[in-house]
Amino acid sequence: MKRLHNTRKPKVIVVMPAYNAAKTLEKTYRDIPKGIVDEVIIVDDDSQDDTVTISQKLGLDVFVHGKNLGYGGNQKTCYTQALKRGGDIIVMIHPDYQYDATLTGYLIQPIREGRYDIMLGSRIRSRKEALSGGMPFYKYVSNRFLTLLENIILGLNLSEYHTGFRAFTREVLTKIPFHSFSNDFVFDQEILIVAHKKGFRIGEIAVPVRYFPQASSINFPRSVRYGIMTLLSLFRSLKM
Repeated sequence: MKRLHNTRKPKVIVVMPAYNAAKTLEKTYRDIPKGIVDEVIIVDDDSQDDTVTISQKLGLDVFVHGKNLGYGGNQKTCYTQALKRGGDIIVMIHPDYQYDATLTGYLIQPIREGRYDIMLGSRIRSRKEALSGGMPFYKYVSNRFLTLLENIILGLNLSEYHTGFRAFTREVLTKIPFHSFSNDFVFDQEILIVAHKKGFRIGEIAVPVRYFPQASSINFPRSVRYGIMTLLSLFRSLKM
């Protein structure tokens, strides 16, 4: 990858895959550093609340799905639109205020310096911090188990693979066939696994843990399905 800070100023686009995010979208948007980010795109996945109306009042570019495509399907639209608009660095931030968007500059700095191709905002610095931030205990345990297994199989040493705060270079998203990935939550893992297999470098920074009633979170049955699909993706990666 070229060292982005040695070429023209990279265009930074934030994408927010939204579904029923009316209560938290504006707070998340207001925290995004305006001097660092050039554009913000909202993709609404057929929300049943005022997500679209609020996005429009904020003057944001909004793309609305006519039917719910799922979390992975939402991201596919996010990245497709960001690439069409010439994004050099594309940052995904969940619009549920679970992640500290004020840290966007810190997240993308290693990419701008050419040190990494993908950056993740990790919520796992310590068990005490994760749990005191509201992360349910079963989510913490499953997060640690899956992350340990992913590190072993992929040969990496990341503290978390399951964050909704992440950044990619344009090169990553143009060379990975993300449209072929799942429309479900396991999309997040598929894109990292394939990126690693293609030789892209993945780094991370620590971010605060913020769980609260309005923050989106998949329920226990969906979490189990997500875990199983992640394991299947990992085992398939052994054949890549």
